[in-house]
Amino acid sequence: MKTNDITVVSSKRGLFSVNLKELWNYRDLVVLFVKRDLKNVYKQTVLGPFWIIINPFLSSFIFTVIFGMIANISTNGVPQFLFYMSGNILWSYFSSCFNRAGSTFLANARIFSKVYFPRLVMPLSGILYNSITFIIQFAMFMILTVIYCFTGDNVHPNIFILFLPLIMLHTALLGTGVGLIVSSLTTKYRDLNVLVSFGLSLWMYVTPIVYPISQVPDNLRSLMLLNPTAPIIEAFRYAFLGSGSVNTIYILISVSVTAVILAFGVLVFNQVEKNYIDTV
Repeated sequence: MKTNDITVVSSKRGLFSVNLKELWNYRDLVVLFVKRDLKNVYKQTVLGPFWIIINPFLSSFIFTVIFGMIANISTNGVPQFLFYMSGNILWSYFSSCFNRAGSTFLANARIFSKVYFPRLVMPLSGILYNSITFIIQFAMFMILTVIYCFTGDNVHPNIFILFLPLIMLHTALLGTGVGLIVSSLTTKYRDLNVLVSFGLSLWMYVTPIVYPISQVPDNLRSLMLLNPTAPIIEAFRYAFLGSGSVNTIYILISVSVTAVILAFGVLVFNQVEKNYIDTV
């Protein structure tokens, strides 16, 4: 039986071209990659997927000892462990989306050279996988939040918790947008990976993860909030802990910066995708 269905693979497209219909047609492949990662990431480990929960607990404990007990940095009356965990799980979500998108070309060069599918499938599967991880960690965070609430600690969840899906979307798109730019650059300049790792660590410390924004000097606070991840962390903490504040102006600035970064990331990603296999 003959059919007239013909698929044409071509690199000729606009700078910002994203074929959403094609991505939707490959949704099963996105799910397949997510399932693959869920099976392989913790393969041949003693504790397996339990590391998803253990990691934020360990990092929050270390932060509590170093920054809370030794450095004695104020958390505005919020229980220290809960304060640090709130920042840790959201920053981990951001950095995971960043790293997955940032390694798109280098980590998948072999499969890209053998078969065609929309290359944006890889960062999209990364967002979905990291979202599953975040939801598991968030569930543990919520259990702790409820416990602290019942013990009478200074924890006050409020109506802003309804904005969690938007906070997650914002965080994922920002991390993925920056990651797409990095992935496009590192196909040609491999040594940028070292600089990127250092830059990500530095970025974390200029984001209010281990300290509340109220501890930043007044003359630097506005500059600090221009960091697009800072208003996200502050909004998340305010929604679930009642600590800090939600500044609409800086959130809108963060959303605008995210939109620009994501658009530029897609632009350079589309350009590099056409001939990257010759340089990887």
